Amino acid sequence: MFGYDNLANYFNCNFGLIQHHKYALSDIENMLPWERQTYVNMLMNWLKEEKERIKLQQQQQKSEIAKVTRTRRKR
Repeated sequence: MFGYDNLANYFNCNFGLIQHHKYALSDIENMLPWERQTYVNMLMNWLKEEKERIKLQQQQQKSEIAKVTRTRRKR
């Protein structure tokens, strides 16, 4: 069924697309199955990249805080 293993996953995916990514249900339902899967895959890749970017940003902030803390301790 369109790349989903059950109906619940299909509806959960629709819900996520609508609530979190502002797709319209009519737009989702009017997509061809391969088109929908392509957009879902693109979105999943973007989310993965965004998660990595945020993780890297947090690591850099922690590094900067540690550097400032070490500098203050030396005084």
